[in-house]
Amino acid sequence: MFILGENKKIRDVKDLNEADKIRIKDFIQGAVYCWCKNKKDEWFSVRDLFGGDNFYWNGTPLYSLYDKQLQKKTKDPVDEAGKDIGWLLKKVLLEDKRVFNTKKENMIRKYLWISD
Repeated sequence: MFILGENKKIRDVKDLNEADKIRIKDFIQGAVYCWCKNKKDEWFSVRDLFGGDNFYWNGTPLYSLYDKQLQKKTKDPVDEAGKDIGWLLKKVLLEDKRVFNTKKENMIRKYLWISD
């Protein structure tokens, strides 16, 4: 759930079966829980959770997002998979019972858990 800086526009991620979407959303939820536990008062984005040192998606549910882009022969499959995961992250946070602030900074959507 968002409160501050609310932006509820959600795009559906197409060309994925529902089972894959559920696995990906569960994986994202786990990453969000880890972030909130270990970096409680820090903003996060898709890049923080799944980029940088965590860019290697082989063997994770996220790989299906990249594979989908490869099959579609998109110009930049990494970038397009990143956009897909951004929409799925946003959906996960909207469905979360916790409260998150959101903002856009340098063209990157960021989130912050508002703890009690």
